[in-house]
Amino acid sequence: MAEKMLKFVQTAQAMPEKRSASERAKDFDEIYREFAATKADEQASRCSQCGVPFCQVHCPLHNNIPDWLRMTAEGRLEEAYELSQATNTFPEICGRICPQDRLCEGNCVIEQSGHGTVTIGSIEKYITEKAWESGWVQTPKPVHGERPQSIGIIGAGPAGLAAADKLRRKGYQVHVYDRYDRPGGLLIYGIPNFKLEKNVVERRTALLEAAGVKFHMNFEVGRDASLDDLRKKHDAVLIATGVYKARELQAPGSGLENIVPAMTYLTASNKNGLGDKVAEYDSGTLNAAGKKIVVIGGGDTAMDCVRTAIRQGATAVHCLYRRDKANMPGSMREVKNAEEEGVEFVWLSLPKSFRGEGKVTAVHAGRMKLGPADASGRQVPVEIENADFDQPADIVIKALGFDPEDLPQAFKAPHLEVTRWGTVKISARSKMTNIPGVFAAGDIVRGASLVVWAIRDGRDCADAIHQFIQAKAQPAAAAAE
Repeated sequence: MAEKMLKFVQTAQAMPEKRSASERAKDFDEIYREFAATKADEQASRCSQCGVPFCQVHCPLHNNIPDWLRMTAEGRLEEAYELSQATNTFPEICGRICPQDRLCEGNCVIEQSGHGTVTIGSIEKYITEKAWESGWVQTPKPVHGERPQSIGIIGAGPAGLAAADKLRRKGYQVHVYDRYDRPGGLLIYGIPNFKLEKNVVERRTALLEAAGVKFHMNFEVGRDASLDDLRKKHDAVLIATGVYKARELQAPGSGLENIVPAMTYLTASNKNGLGDKVAEYDSGTLNAAGKKIVVIGGGDTAMDCVRTAIRQGATAVHCLYRRDKANMPGSMREVKNAEEEGVEFVWLSLPKSFRGEGKVTAVHAGRMKLGPADASGRQVPVEIENADFDQPADIVIKALGFDPEDLPQAFKAPHLEVTRWGTVKISARSKMTNIPGVFAAGDIVRGASLVVWAIRDGRDCADAIHQFIQAKAQPAAAAAE
């Protein structure tokens, strides 16, 4: 192993080649080129194989990162892929969109020693793409044969799909219900192509369909069937809807036209990229071409919006955030990419009202400074007196986060218990709601979070559903004897 690994001292960190900002700002293609085989092997060999793998500890899926890095360095790519997908339903997706700088790579031991982290995400993407090219990615098959019980999954996003994959491998009859016309949820309609090209998601959902997972698209629970209807039809139901309700900014003028939620804007752009007819995009209402764009927010969704606006041909794109760059919640890599592409960040600025008559023409904001830290440890923004300014805008995009919809009302299930934040309440041990046989996973439980956490929750919930069904089946089998 010593010959293949521990090369972080003599081998410098290297990321896959990134297309120039001027080139990538003209299209929605992914910005990183693929690693060459020799480069992937070389970068994997930088892993220190440390006794306590903090990269693995800080991965929500606890991926066996040091082991598949070693296999990559040794040229054992098929084994590396098998190990990678053993804990991760969608390694090629996580390799592209996970904020590795905040998770595995940010906690890499050699990063802390000043040698630069192992580029884990890029190698994960390389391994999985090689697996697809080589035919190593197989259709999920029931390991112990078919089971008669069926599971209904509400939501075809990352949590629902991860659960569907694992339950199908256990032999259950899996039905996925989603209100959109394509499976994928946030992966299809929320995340732009330059971070995650849609064919990457579509080939995974096609694989699930080939495995026997039944997708019921354009199906809205509460309209086409109630939650109780699905309970009668299936042996267990999983709620994995995610959270899509945009947080509002209550300020004078917030009712003006052309002030839009981030997901509305991103969905229109993604649908247009998929070839759908989108009236509001064609009319210019949700199209940044030739317009001054202001995005309010500092997370990864805000970065998706500003970088989308650049590619649509905006004349100016400004991002207003109430704290400074060091305190921004989004990935620093995404911030850097946005800056390279021409986005202007207006740090320490808080929107106070919106100017305009009928349509918005500017965001009126106050200058801020950072005061003492609050209970969370973050410094609290404090307004500077007499330092207001106007930021001209033709479209304002609110990227302030997401809250859950009122599911008890939407699902016609007033007995479904939710927390005071509106998220679905579950048992930490059983993953079940207060309704027997109804489970929940992903953002609808934990609040708006990362895709990798949704995958983790979906996989955990699949195991919990399996235990629930098997526990029910045992007394029935005993009684039959």
